[in-house]
Amino acid sequence: MALPSDPVMLLSVVNLKLRNYYPTLDALCEDMDADKEALVANLASIGYQYDPQQNQFK
Repeated sequence: MALPSDPVMLLSVVNLKLRNYYPTLDALCEDMDADKEALVANLASIGYQYDPQQNQFK
């Protein structure tokens, strides 16, 4: 499954996957073959940053 390109949909999918399936953003990106820098930049464009302590974008 490819991650959505729309930032709002991406936020929802990534946070759900981080909460339920992956212990870190690196694990999610590796397993899903996703470009971490592009994902972080896409979510930063709508004001969200990754919080490794809580393992979610906020």
